[in-house]
Amino acid sequence: MKNKIAPLSRILMIVSALLLIITLFVPIWRIELDAPQYPEGLMLQIYADKLAGDVDVINGLNHYIGMKTLHTDDFPEFAILPYCIGFFALLFFVSAIAARKGWIYFSFFAFLVFGIVAMVDFWLWEYNYGHNLDPNAAIKVPGMTYQPPLIGFKQLLNFGAFSVPDIGGWLFVIAGLLILVVLLKEGKWFGKKRMQHQASLVAFIVVCCGFVSCGETGPEPIILNKDMCTYCRMAISDGRFGAELITKKGRIYKFDDMSCMLRYDKEHTDGQVRNFYINDYTRDNILINAENAWYIRHDELNTPMRGNMAAFEREEDAVEHAGRLGVATQTWEDITSNNLPNHHHVPAD
Repeated sequence: MKNKIAPLSRILMIVSALLLIITLFVPIWRIELDAPQYPEGLMLQIYADKLAGDVDVINGLNHYIGMKTLHTDDFPEFAILPYCIGFFALLFFVSAIAARKGWIYFSFFAFLVFGIVAMVDFWLWEYNYGHNLDPNAAIKVPGMTYQPPLIGFKQLLNFGAFSVPDIGGWLFVIAGLLILVVLLKEGKWFGKKRMQHQASLVAFIVVCCGFVSCGETGPEPIILNKDMCTYCRMAISDGRFGAELITKKGRIYKFDDMSCMLRYDKEHTDGQVRNFYINDYTRDNILINAENAWYIRHDELNTPMRGNMAAFEREEDAVEHAGRLGVATQTWEDITSNNLPNHHHVPAD
């Protein structure tokens, strides 16, 4: 009986098998595209056996930049993948019935290899479509490629591409984690001493991921006289008043005036903003966290689009400038709760 697995482990194996069966009927991955001309965005959904979503519209756009059009029949993976998923669902069922540890180890490592191979194949597919372009395309940008991100956000000309697992993809992840739990449980990895080591390892991984995440959430420098304001379409030329917001998907929008950023946020983002940044008035073109900054508002500031707000990283600087103008300092909450000037579209002289 040493090699027998516990009833709970058998149940988890069966649940994993059922999750894989569900993935045959729901999208596994999705790529979202958004641009000013498509305010509601476009979506490509990838099922186990087909492509779905705004395929025709995306193919029309791809034609102009020389990318191959997307057709389900062009991908042999769609003929193979459903059988692969069915195989692993059956393997998990058999492993639960056999109730042997050897079956668990084989199931987990085979599934892990399958996942790695699938992601490599997906990356190669994206690379091929993004790099092998028609030289006679109507739109050609020297050195430009159009490979979507494997996961996460990437800017492609005026389109933002966001690639992420869909329902089926997350079910795959959950199924794999359940098998991992069974493997660790049956391998006696949940003992007190081993749990301490595992907790230390997990903590280390989480900290590392935290540092990586922090490194990816910072602002992108504004290039003066080249970058355009997303809202008013004016060139950003004054390094004291530029602003920037980053969405939860990682897309970056730049503005020449804080009033432009606040109006754009109100009209377009539906609360999907991860970070706001604003230029420090005392340092040329240095972005700081807008939510922690101090502000003053006065007509003499004469900002590019007459928002007439200046931001300061240090409270002392804000107090000093506020005293010169005879106004009070304000916080992010004060600024965002007040009405914006009606004349913000009129450029400053």
